[in-house]
Amino acid sequence: MFLENTVNHKEQFGWIEVICGSMFSGKTEELIRRLKRAQFAKQKVEIFKPEIDTRYHDDMVVSHDANEIRSTPVPAAANIAILAQGCDVVGIDEAQFFDDEIVKICNDLANQGIRVIVAGLDMDFKGNPFGPMPALMATAEYVTKVHAVCTRTGNLANYSFRKTDNDKLVMLGETEEYEPLSRAAYYHAMRKDQEKK
Repeated sequence: MFLENTVNHKEQFGWIEVICGSMFSGKTEELIRRLKRAQFAKQKVEIFKPEIDTRYHDDMVVSHDANEIRSTPVPAAANIAILAQGCDVVGIDEAQFFDDEIVKICNDLANQGIRVIVAGLDMDFKGNPFGPMPALMATAEYVTKVHAVCTRTGNLANYSFRKTDNDKLVMLGETEEYEPLSRAAYYHAMRKDQEKK
């Protein structure tokens, strides 16, 4: 279970929390939960997402369960540094789609006393570490890995299997394009795909 950091007002530093896992694991749901609690506590909260993520809404972060919170879409990580000034808490969704500068931005914000909460896929559809997520996980004080349920075995799933024949690294999609799989199911699905080629 995740517990927020206790606040020591003598230490003027924030921290970084990373929520990671496969698709359909509840990453965005957990991000929204933490951000809404901060808002309820009357903290100044800003939420950002990559401009390319328009799956559910242009300027809302929306979970698969239809929970939502207002956000600011930005084209690059550098925009976050400018727009986050004066905040107590900064939330960032779909961090894997940002450029590598997101790591420096998150650390700079934490060093300014801001609590930074980042959610994103830890692996791409090929099972490789995704974009800046490994570096964010390494520099974060807290990492929460959430799991989906495998659609084929019912076990915990930590892989996002792409069902469509598309090799582009970034491809937005939902249940038509992706399914969460356990390690064994993912291994068998990938082997079956390779045999077809």
